[in-house]
Amino acid sequence: MRIIAGSSKGKTLLSPTGKTRPTSDRAREGLFSSLDSEFGSMSEVNFLDLFSGSGAVGVEALSRGAANVYSIEDHAPTAGVASKNFELVNKPAGKFSVVTTTAERFVATPHQISFDIIFMDPPYDVANEVIEKILVEINSNNLLKRNGIIAIERETKKAQFIWPQPFIEEKVRSYGQGSIFYGGYSASVLP
Repeated sequence: MRIIAGSSKGKTLLSPTGKTRPTSDRAREGLFSSLDSEFGSMSEVNFLDLFSGSGAVGVEALSRGAANVYSIEDHAPTAGVASKNFELVNKPAGKFSVVTTTAERFVATPHQISFDIIFMDPPYDVANEVIEKILVEINSNNLLKRNGIIAIERETKKAQFIWPQPFIEEKVRSYGQGSIFYGGYSASVLP
């Protein structure tokens, strides 16, 4: 696993031991290609990575110049690996925080920051109902900016997902075993 682009392109990332399933390089590259077409630059972006595992997706965002990256991982040893991976980024333009808590707890609490991009890569056995509850909390606590994007990775062979209101699905992209669902607020709730 390596950093694909940005200030630390090519650096090898550490991998946690155990059952962690990292987002593949191919899926990460596809994710950031989609995000680049939406945002152009990461320089002003606040990025939230829920179920972050090794932190590879958040590290990629930081390497590409994100302003703020929050990496949420509930397993302390894995969160420690994520912290070490963030420290690999050369002279980051932005800031990062690795928070050891569950995604559910993090989104259930109001924060001083809202995010342009929220990425979720829960274990494939996490039920869609759990993800839907997280999305409801994201909306309730205003964690996503009105023009923000949510990207959720799910297993391709089980890739059916219903977005709760007020979110809508914008597109789905498949990358081998994983598919990424992109969504955001429906036009009816935008200013």
